[in-house]
Amino acid sequence: MTSFDSLRTLLQRRLSLIADHAFRDRDPAAHLEALKQVSEELGAEHLKLRAQLPPRLNHFLTQASFSKALEYLDSSEG
Repeated sequence: MTSFDSLRTLLQRRLSLIADHAFRDRDPAAHLEALKQVSEELGAEHLKLRAQLPPRLNHFLTQASFSKALEYLDSSEG
């Protein structure tokens, strides 16, 4: 099975950024820029891996259901 470590890392980073209210409150513009950057990286990684992704994981990423995508990766790891 293909390793999706980079995808998992990007998903975790994006969700952590969203949850970082202190960063958002302290510097909204930088927070938004960081969120845009990780979202672009996530989109590029999705495109790169698309042919290798299980259909359900691809669906979650296509629909921007990033929490579900991360849960899928974590539950599939076993």
